[in-house]
Amino acid sequence: MQAAELEAWLRLGLIPQLGPVKFRMLLSEFGDPDSALSAGTNELAKVVGRKLAVAITDGPDGELLRSTLQWVSREENRLLTLADGAYPKALLEISDPPPILYLKGNSELLNNDALGIVGSRSATPQGIANAEAFANELSDSRFTIVSGMALGIDAAAHRGGLTGRFSSIAVVGTGLDIVYPARNRELAHDLSQKGLIISEFPLGVRPLAANFPRRNRLISGISLGVLVVEAAVKSGSLITARYALEQGREVFAVPGSIHSTLSKGCHALIKQGAKLVETANDVLVELGEQERTNNKTSDGTLQGSKPELLEAIGFDPVDLDTICERANLTAEKASAMLLELELNGELARLPGGTFQRIR
Repeated sequence: MQAAELEAWLRLGLIPQLGPVKFRMLLSEFGDPDSALSAGTNELAKVVGRKLAVAITDGPDGELLRSTLQWVSREENRLLTLADGAYPKALLEISDPPPILYLKGNSELLNNDALGIVGSRSATPQGIANAEAFANELSDSRFTIVSGMALGIDAAAHRGGLTGRFSSIAVVGTGLDIVYPARNRELAHDLSQKGLIISEFPLGVRPLAANFPRRNRLISGISLGVLVVEAAVKSGSLITARYALEQGREVFAVPGSIHSTLSKGCHALIKQGAKLVETANDVLVELGEQERTNNKTSDGTLQGSKPELLEAIGFDPVDLDTICERANLTAEKASAMLLELELNGELARLPGGTFQRIR
C-alpha cells in the first residue's frame, strides 16, 4: 500500500467516534477512504450523521497520526486494511471485521490454520499445565495458537504455542504500544519476536472493559475452533465461545471437577453441544487431522505409575485432614511428603489450605 493510501486509511481509522460499522458504511458509499475524506460534510452526514461527519472533516489528532505513521515505518510493525490482499481471510467471513489491524511480529502467521485457546485468568496450576501442554502439542501438529494475552490460561496457551512449530498469535484489547497486563511484558516481547501480536485499536488505547469482548470476537474469528480450558459460568471465555458458534467455528471444552467453579463454564458448554476433549488428539480428529499416537498424556507427562500419596489425593482440591485419612498418615509425615511433591512440581498448594495434584 502506498504511503498516501495508508495515511488515508489512518485519517479515518483514528477518528475516535468512528467505529468499524460506520467505517464500513463509508467504504460502501464512497469506495475508499480517500474518496470519503474528499466528500463534503453534507455528503458524509447522509451516511454517518452530522456529528460524525464534522469529526471526519476536522480530521484525527495530528500528533497521533504522525506517531502512528512513524510506528508503521519500523520493520517489526505493520498495518493491514480490508483492501489489503494479506488481510486474514478468516476474518473476512465474520459479520464485523475490523477495517484496520495493527500488527507487531511475524505477520506470515496469519496464513496458518489457527486454533483459539482461552480460559480463566485465575486458573489452577492444573489448568495452566493443561493449557500449555494442549497448545504445545497442537502447535507442533500444525495449528498456530491464538489467545488474548491475559493472565492464567491465555498466557499458558501462548507459552505452549511459542514452543511448538507453528507459534502463537495474541489478540489484545489495547493499542500495541501498551502491554496489558504489565506482568506479561516478557511474554509480549517473546510474542513480538517469535510470534505475532495484533489489535484493532489505535496506539494509545488503554485497557477499557468494553474493548475485551470486541477482542474476543477476533480470537474466534481468526481460528477454526476455540478450546476452553477452565472457565466460570460468567466468564469472558464463554463470550469467545459464543462468538465462535455465531461465526460457525468449532467449540471444544476440557472437563474438570464437579466441585470446581472453574469447571462449571466448561461443563455448561459441553451440555450445550461443545466437544468434550481429554487429549489434543480429540481436537485434531474433530478438525480432520489424522490421530497422533505417542507415549504422552494430553498434559505432556509420560505415562507411568504414580506415588500412593498422589493416588490418595486424586485430582480434586483436598485438605490435609482428608489426605491423612485417605493415606493413613500422620499430619507431620503427610506435610513433609506434600512439601516434597510441591517442590517437584507434582502438587500445588491452593488458597484455603487445600492441595491439588498436577498431572
